[in-house]
Amino acid sequence: MAIKYKVLPRKNPRDIAAPEKFYAAAIADGDVDLDRLAELISYQCTVTATDCYAVLHSLEHNIIGELEQGRIVKLGRLGNFQVGISSEGKDTATEVTTTNIVKSRILFRPGKRLRSMLNGLTFKKAG
Repeated sequence: MAIKYKVLPRKNPRDIAAPEKFYAAAIADGDVDLDRLAELISYQCTVTATDCYAVLHSLEHNIIGELEQGRIVKLGRLGNFQVGISSEGKDTATEVTTTNIVKSRILFRPGKRLRSMLNGLTFKKAG
């Protein structure tokens, strides 16, 4: 199986007058939800799909709760989740307040096995 990609033109944000360049962009080939993951997991063990779904749903709920507390959520070999923020820059440290925070996001740092999966990928142009 190969990761599909398409070619997209993009302007240089630092030089709008510069000619566009073309870049490869990965395109998704469907998606998988918690129900499907629960079903797949249930085929690989003795736990029912319903039980797997309940565990995955609880995992999601608890990850959210722990991230809201500012904790790093470590999921072993899978990887780590953490909240990251972006803020406006100020001239002095005392000028920085919560009003300067402009964006928050969830950071995911994959474990070794997930990272190494990237080394073995093949690619195929879509269309």
